[in-house]
Amino acid sequence: MPGRWCSKPAWAELWLGGGRCIRQLPHRRPRWPITVPGSRQRSGGLGPRRSPRRAGTARIVGRPRLAPPYILVGHSLGGLYMQWYARYYPQEVAALILVDSTHPAQLKGRGAIENWPFWLRWLFDLWLPVTAERELAALDRTGDEVLAASAYRSGPVIVLSAAQPLADRSELADDANRKRQDLARLYPGSIQIWVDSGHAIPLERPEAVVAAIRDVLDAVRSEAGLLRREQE
Repeated sequence: MPGRWCSKPAWAELWLGGGRCIRQLPHRRPRWPITVPGSRQRSGGLGPRRSPRRAGTARIVGRPRLAPPYILVGHSLGGLYMQWYARYYPQEVAALILVDSTHPAQLKGRGAIENWPFWLRWLFDLWLPVTAERELAALDRTGDEVLAASAYRSGPVIVLSAAQPLADRSELADDANRKRQDLARLYPGSIQIWVDSGHAIPLERPEAVVAAIRDVLDAVRSEAGLLRREQE
């Protein structure tokens, strides 16, 4: 799932790079997909009945709908929604890839909106679409729901973090970078990879996301093969 300001062209490299080994499951954000492994179609899967229902969470709909398990890939705010889904529906998730994801406590503490510089708050007020305003308003509640659920442990977790912002120096930047580092702690056993990129990793370093997808796909397939052999 892309972040709020990550457009469809920004994900084009991911589709091209991973298209031969995965299928894509679109959702209700116009023109934006999330990437999942495909096997067979079914009438269930990620749909309105199973989607996060609260304001600010993602309603995920597959056309065609695909049977679980899913590899969830989420960037920025989309990463927060994928964390929500993985924690509340772990039985449907084979792996989780967080691409410079929003931390569940992103807008708390020093990161709270009232602590942002005036110019940044002014830009947000000026340019933020209505739907984004609603998501931002619900971000704390969504994050609280993520932290209230058990950590996802049913499959591999890769945390791709932007390394370039580590050079930024301000109270707000320091807070954001501490939360980048803390995100992996929320998923014991996860692998955190620092990518030489800004926040827009899918646009600047799409190959890093494709590599992560292929790595977890190989791991999931290997584990599935082992289970089949044990059952024979």
